[in-house]
Amino acid sequence: MVGAMILLLVKFTQEFFHIAPGILEMNEGEAILAVLTLVDMSLVGNLLLMVIFAGYENFVSKIDVGKHEDRPEWMGKVDYSGLKIKLLASIVAISGIELLKAFVNVHEMTDRDMAWKVGIHLTFVVSGVLLALMDKITENSHPPSPSKDKSISPH
Repeated sequence: MVGAMILLLVKFTQEFFHIAPGILEMNEGEAILAVLTLVDMSLVGNLLLMVIFAGYENFVSKIDVGKHEDRPEWMGKVDYSGLKIKLLASIVAISGIELLKAFVNVHEMTDRDMAWKVGIHLTFVVSGVLLALMDKITENSHPPSPSKDKSISPH
């Protein structure tokens, strides 16, 4: 995963230096597509970081950074189920950006290609909703365990 992160950083840097010199000559649509490409790559990078840290915390050991102000809020609180939801939400966001890029370039897209992009995006959205629903049902099917500090009243 760390290797993939390094490769993504190299590709992001390459794309940035490819875009930067010609930004003044680009029309508005081209500039938007170029920026969306960078945003897309940064979302994938964030996704990788989330998987790396949450996977380590869930399956190896807790990362002890104390109460440091830069500690991500989700760290230490995201279980495997929460990680799946966050991953799918990130995939939906990435798919949405790809769909937005297609809409900006709609004049270059065939109807069939556009239909595939919309269909794939909707599949991700529906999958995310169903996964969240399944997690909610599973969570509700397990009654909460009584707290150790609460006494049970005989009434």
